[in-house]
Amino acid sequence: MAVNALSFVLFVWICSQVDGQEAILHVSNGSTVREYCLVYNSSWSSISDSLSTAVAYPLVNLISSYLCERGQQGSLNDQAVVVKRYSCDFSQKALVAQSLNASVLLIATTDSLVMPSANDSEYSKVKIPLALMRHRDILDALQVFPQGMEVRLYSPPVPPFDGSIVVMLLIAVFTVTMGGFWSGAAEKLKQAAGPASDAGEERSDGSELSLYSPLKVLLFVAMMCVMLVLMYFFYRWLVYVIIVIFCLASASALYNCLDSLMTAMGCGTLSVSCSGRNISIRSLLIAAVCITLSVIWGVYRNEDRWIWILQDLLGVAFCLNFLKTISLSNFKICVILLSLLLLYDVFFVFITPFLTKNGESIMVQVALGPGAGGKGDGIEVPGENSSSYEKLPVVMRIPQFSALAQNLCMMQFSILGYGDIIIPGLLVAYCHKFDVWMGNSRRIYFISCAIAYAVGLMVTFAVMLLSKMGQPALLYLVPCTLLTSSILASVRKEFRHFWSGTGTYQVLDESRKPLLSDGDAGGVRSC
Repeated sequence: MAVNALSFVLFVWICSQVDGQEAILHVSNGSTVREYCLVYNSSWSSISDSLSTAVAYPLVNLISSYLCERGQQGSLNDQAVVVKRYSCDFSQKALVAQSLNASVLLIATTDSLVMPSANDSEYSKVKIPLALMRHRDILDALQVFPQGMEVRLYSPPVPPFDGSIVVMLLIAVFTVTMGGFWSGAAEKLKQAAGPASDAGEERSDGSELSLYSPLKVLLFVAMMCVMLVLMYFFYRWLVYVIIVIFCLASASALYNCLDSLMTAMGCGTLSVSCSGRNISIRSLLIAAVCITLSVIWGVYRNEDRWIWILQDLLGVAFCLNFLKTISLSNFKICVILLSLLLLYDVFFVFITPFLTKNGESIMVQVALGPGAGGKGDGIEVPGENSSSYEKLPVVMRIPQFSALAQNLCMMQFSILGYGDIIIPGLLVAYCHKFDVWMGNSRRIYFISCAIAYAVGLMVTFAVMLLSKMGQPALLYLVPCTLLTSSILASVRKEFRHFWSGTGTYQVLDESRKPLLSDGDAGGVRSC
């Protein structure tokens, strides 16, 4: 349950928070070329936007000096100089370098690369470009170019629209649609099996659960709030609990998805008898594959270059299995759950910054990790002495295709929380079940709600791009899906049945009556 509560995290679009913060240091000597990551302040330093227009300067190595005051350095006419960080502030180093007629100041550090800044009064005094680079990078450059080097600084512009947004949209819509389809297909199989079979095997498919009481929904949302707050205060310990739970849950979910897929394709189980028991070879092979993939993710979870592919695969399986396993008994429960989670999302995104000491959103802080910031005041590139932190594995991650120098500084991702897939997906699944109950062969409710989800997600992306801020996706997804479903049910004059969860083909088993609450004894299905 903990992983379910923590899966409802904010959709966060990690884009370049300040234009041109990342730059590239192009180092050459003859035919040998190397490029390294730089971080600079675009409001302080002006850097060329292309390599062809960047001016080349010979580099002077003063890595053993802080350059906090003029000494025996001599003149640095039309040269770039690299010095050590600390001992004095950035502006003082820049003014000293400027007094020595240097053209570029590079500051090497073993700590994280953050946007260099100074007092407002200092900005106008500094006339030369200033940027931070990793200490290990300058050591590498000195080893590669022992005879001296020529450097150029450039910062290609990042387009406002990135192709990863399309991939994220397709993954989310695919997961919601397939999860809703799977849930409805399972309901159709139960219906075909007949009421007697359904009553005798309440959970014959393995683990279907139903939210049917408003009180249970309130308790569920309250638990999510508590878990999110606990994650905010005890992130460094609880994150490992979530990682272990995710490994177990995703392996189980992937097994259920693959097993159901192979069953639908008509693949045989090929059972063998051992000690009087029949053992399915197919199940053993699928289980071995799922456990292996889960263990690989657990071991290499911090390898950003490629592990996102496996995380997204496990994440899709997790969401699909969740949508198949958890069902909402009627539209009233859908409205209560989605409305409460909309308030939950908005509160922890927009209100909590006014309540926290650092002015950061609790949702963003938990979603991105304590070391990732979240206020949008600048990027932070990990350095040699940077403290590493674990990230919650409850988001879909797609690398930004146009991210500047992502192989030099760090990979930047578009991120979508599982909750922004699962929560509207539960409504889409309910719509498909209602189509089955009402005998709608065209699946009008299911298709309409899935389209509404896609439209809501596109609206989220559009607002995000226009505002240049991460958005709580449920703020747009909940109204789109709820309004579309409500209007469709009203137009078809089926709103009463849609609200209560009753349909032409739904049968209420007497053994389940005690599970019903709030007077919904008119045919509401429960687990």
